[in-house]
Amino acid sequence: MILVTGGSGLLGKEVITQLLAQGKGVTAIYNKTALPSFDSTLLTQVRCNILDVIGLEELMQQDITQVYHCAAIVTFNPRRKKELFTVNIEGTANIVNAALNAGVNKMVYVSSVAALGRKFAGEMINETMPWTEENSTSSYGQSKYMAELEVWRGIAEGLDAVVVNPTIILGAGDWESGSSQIFKTAYDEFPWYTDGINGFVDVRDVASIMLQLMDSNITAERFIVSAANKTYQEIFNLIATAFHKKQPHKKVTPLIAKMVWRMEALKSLITGKDPLLTKETAASALSQERYDNSKLKSFLPQFNYRSIESTINETSRALQQKLNNR
Repeated sequence: MILVTGGSGLLGKEVITQLLAQGKGVTAIYNKTALPSFDSTLLTQVRCNILDVIGLEELMQQDITQVYHCAAIVTFNPRRKKELFTVNIEGTANIVNAALNAGVNKMVYVSSVAALGRKFAGEMINETMPWTEENSTSSYGQSKYMAELEVWRGIAEGLDAVVVNPTIILGAGDWESGSSQIFKTAYDEFPWYTDGINGFVDVRDVASIMLQLMDSNITAERFIVSAANKTYQEIFNLIATAFHKKQPHKKVTPLIAKMVWRMEALKSLITGKDPLLTKETAASALSQERYDNSKLKSFLPQFNYRSIESTINETSRALQQKLNNR
């Protein structure tokens, strides 16, 4: 039996979809949002918070042999830092401990490229870059780095595990939250763009890589998972074109970004809602970060990424279909 945490998220759902397609039995845990219907007798859904130590221990003892740990909080709201650290770090420690106690065969942990260190301008970022407080760009990145340390502790204590560090994941998820919001932003003809650079990858590729790593003899490794490095302007233009919408045409300068995130911070204090832009996300949108994906290719030489262009076209069609069916 296979355990998947974070099964209601974009990546967790895709991992479950691919596991069920292979005829494997899956136990998926969720916290608040139940999973959509998969119409499969191979799937068991269990409501369990990853902070529930006893609940996790009991689940792991039910013949769980593999764990895909996808559950996490993704937020750049400074007021949610305590919650961010509690769920991402303590929750991962609980998963690792329960897996060790149950004698789980292997775990694949979903980290983030935000947990990697940064190089000087123009240099590619790879898996060897050490995270430090000086080169970290966000509390979210710090939380994922510290969660990784819990996984490495588990490895030292005898748990076979692999860490994946995806770049921005693209897929037809809930476009009101997460990385899928980029599609709604383009659909709504948001006029602003930046010349920042980041890595992008199809959610189906991330899940496929995770399954291949799980079924391999690879352990005690971390891998950047990224199909291509693109500017945000390129991505927004591709999505806008796919939706037959107007492309963004106003460039965001550092001064404009600074003004907006400060206005959003004030609005967040008044409304209590997460700001649309924070100091951290503004810096990320303007930065130019290129990721080296060659390590994964050396370990999985037969794997080929989907092109970002095809991913955007297919995702846009899927999201448009969802809108048409409302």
